[in-house]
Amino acid sequence: MHNISDTEQKNEKKTPEPVVQEVVSVPNDEPVTVSWDGPDDPQNPQNFSLRSKANITLVVCAATVNVTFASSAPALTVQKLTDRFIISREVSDLVTTLFLLGYVLGPIFWGSGSEMFGRRNVLVSALSIYTIFFLGEALATNIQTVIIIRFFSGVFASAPLIISGGILADIWNSQGRGYAVSLFGGCVFLGPCIGPLVGGFVQDSHLGWQWIYWIMMMFAGACTAYVILCLPETYGPVLLARKAQRLREEDPINNGNLTSDLDKLDSSPRGLLDRTLYRPWIMLASEPILILVTIYLAFVYGLLYALIEALPVIFVEKRLFRPTEMGLMFLGIAIGSTISMFMNLYFAHQFNKIVPKWKGFPPPEERLYAAMIGSVLLSASIFWLGWSGNYPSVPWYVPGISTIFVGMSISLVFITFIIYIVDAYLMLAATALAGNTMIRSACGAAFPLFTVQMFHNLGTNWAATLIALLALALAPMPFLFYKYGAKIRERSKFAPCLVCLSFQSDDLGSNNLY
Repeated sequence: MHNISDTEQKNEKKTPEPVVQEVVSVPNDEPVTVSWDGPDDPQNPQNFSLRSKANITLVVCAATVNVTFASSAPALTVQKLTDRFIISREVSDLVTTLFLLGYVLGPIFWGSGSEMFGRRNVLVSALSIYTIFFLGEALATNIQTVIIIRFFSGVFASAPLIISGGILADIWNSQGRGYAVSLFGGCVFLGPCIGPLVGGFVQDSHLGWQWIYWIMMMFAGACTAYVILCLPETYGPVLLARKAQRLREEDPINNGNLTSDLDKLDSSPRGLLDRTLYRPWIMLASEPILILVTIYLAFVYGLLYALIEALPVIFVEKRLFRPTEMGLMFLGIAIGSTISMFMNLYFAHQFNKIVPKWKGFPPPEERLYAAMIGSVLLSASIFWLGWSGNYPSVPWYVPGISTIFVGMSISLVFITFIIYIVDAYLMLAATALAGNTMIRSACGAAFPLFTVQMFHNLGTNWAATLIALLALALAPMPFLFYKYGAKIRERSKFAPCLVCLSFQSDDLGSNNLY
């Protein structure tokens, strides 16, 4: 920053006009990058109060429950839809499939977009448009309108799934992040479980088919208002860019050379494309950990939406449950997800105990214990569900109880690896989650298209056996990451090394150096 010397100040008194001209002409050719005002700067999201951080976490959890609720809520109302528009069951299933396909397209914009324009601006804009789309769905006069708008609704609904991980990484340090992401991950599964429950009551009621969309719109409007009122900007680089702009406007002469790291980014169309369209795929293609985690999460996420189609085969077709009773069966998955959320909170507490030993930066691999449990439990619980559900003579509560363990294992794997991605990529967590979400959402969209046919053709027992064997093949993944993950991350271009430890921990061993 240019400062006027004492000699110049004396000259200013004698010949003010030339000095003014000289000051105006001083070139600000040495940019100065703004930073936080010390480690305790209250504007730094990491220094927000605990109350503020908790409220922000609740905001993103509410938004996440809402958009995942919307993905599954129409699933049990398809009979009303088929009766209204005289369509086949396969066409009615597109209401869920195309919404999830919207999740594939949306992350291209929301992940990197939030890193350029701010988390809050992107999230508020996306949720507002998502809410408005429900008008088109509820007022549609043909099935084509319903499924097309469902697709675009899914595009905008994916924003919380992408941006929330970045927001939590913005405000929480490694000690608090495990708790926050555990809550967020539980909400990812809570929404799809509540959706069929509400849809089942609508299906059994005198309400018309469009009422499920009015309910979703009211819920979305409330959550959008919550976000608008209670979510501040949390992305550090955007806040620093605003700070630099404010200082330049306050004092254009002395602060004209202030800039920020965000201002230095290439703002040309090519630069924007690189950061929005290309970077998520570049990260997926070049990061072995991200590729493998995405494969695993794509499987468990697809399995979640496969259950929406498979459970009616077990309980409606074989046991003649009504839609309302069928909706209640999804509570088993919700209960399991809730249990897993508390388990992850426990493991987050254990993780925090080792933080001092790693000087504040334990390796993300120490998060993987819950996934180890979930990966083994997943295969066993699917066998249980398939073989007990195949025979109507087996009491309904036997396969019903198995859904608790299926939900628990899916959630343990999912939440743990989401935390792992956030811990590994930090400032680029939103972009990493964008690529991950695109792939797993594609699987979530595809699984419902063939699940019913597979359970009919193979039988419930053998269809479940096939899924369980796939789960068993993927089960070693968290164990392998725990052993080799740190070495793989050493060669990563996107996973930052926050601190290079030159010591060996007697308790944790030398193989886990971060």
